[in-house]
Amino acid sequence: MKPLIEHLHVLQYTLRRLLLTPNATLLNILIIGIALSLPVGGYVLLKSMQALGGQIAGTPQISVFIAAGTSAAEIERIGEKLKQHAAIGRIEFVPRELALNKLQQSTGLADVIGGLSQNPLPDAFIVFPRDDSVKALEALRDEIKAWPHLEHVQLDSAWIHKLEALLGFGRMAVVILAALLSFALIAITFNTIRLQILTRREEIEVAKLIGATDAFIRRPFLYFGLVQGLLGGIAAWLLVAGSLLLLNYQVGILTQLYASDFSLQHLSPADSITLLGFSSYLGWLGAWFSVSQHLWQIEPR
Repeated sequence: MKPLIEHLHVLQYTLRRLLLTPNATLLNILIIGIALSLPVGGYVLLKSMQALGGQIAGTPQISVFIAAGTSAAEIERIGEKLKQHAAIGRIEFVPRELALNKLQQSTGLADVIGGLSQNPLPDAFIVFPRDDSVKALEALRDEIKAWPHLEHVQLDSAWIHKLEALLGFGRMAVVILAALLSFALIAITFNTIRLQILTRREEIEVAKLIGATDAFIRRPFLYFGLVQGLLGGIAAWLLVAGSLLLLNYQVGILTQLYASDFSLQHLSPADSITLLGFSSYLGWLGAWFSVSQHLWQIEPR
C-alpha cells in the first residue's frame, strides 16, 4: 500500500509541475499531438481506402469453364466437388443457354448471335472463395485447373495485385513516418527533461546528500515524460477525430452524388488505446534516456 501511495504523491507532484509552466506544457503537448496525428491519420485513411477498395472490387471470383462434350452427370459431380471444397464459400452454375442469352442482351448483337448454328459458350461454375488473399486464390485456381473435364479456369487477379501493392506501399509509408516522428518525440521529451534536470541541479544535489537513491530522484522525471506523452496522445486523438468529422462532411456530399454510403472510419477503441499507450511509452522512454544520461553527472559537492 505504501509504494502505491508514494507513486500517487509523485504523480500529483508531476501534475503540479506541468501546471506551473502552462505555456511550455501546452506547446509540447501540441507538438507531440500534431506529430502523432500524421501517422495516425495516414493509418486511418489507409483503413478507409482498404474498405473502399473492397467495395469497388467486390468479391473475388473464379470462373470454371466446363469442357465441351462433358455429360450432365459429370457436370453435376464437378458441382458437388466444388460445394464440398473447404476453401469455397459458395458456387453458382451458369448453363451455356443462360450465358448466351445474357450475351445477346448485353452486347446488342442478338441478330448475329441468333444466326449461329450452335451455342459456342460452355457451361460454367462461378466460384466464390472463403479466403480472398492473392495466395489463397491462386492456389485454389491452380488446384481446380488439374481437375478433369475442365476447359479453362480463370481468376481475374490483376486488381487484387494492384490493390495489395498500393496498400503495401501505404503501410510502409505510414510505418516509416511513425518511426521518424517517434524518434522526434523521444528527442523532444529528452530535451525537456534535460532542461528540468539542469534547473533543479541544486535540489538533486541536496537530495543525494540526505541519502535519496537514484530511483527516487528519477521517478518524478519519468512520470513527467509519461504524463506529457499521454496528453500528447490525447491531443493527437482529438486532432484526428476532428479532422475526420470535417472530412466526412465533405465526403458525405461527394458520395451522395454517386449514391454511395462510404465514409472515413474513425479510430476503433483498440486503436485508441494503442495510440495512448504508445504515446505514453514514447514520453517515458525519452525521459528515461535523458535521466540516465544526465543524472549520474550530478554529485554532491
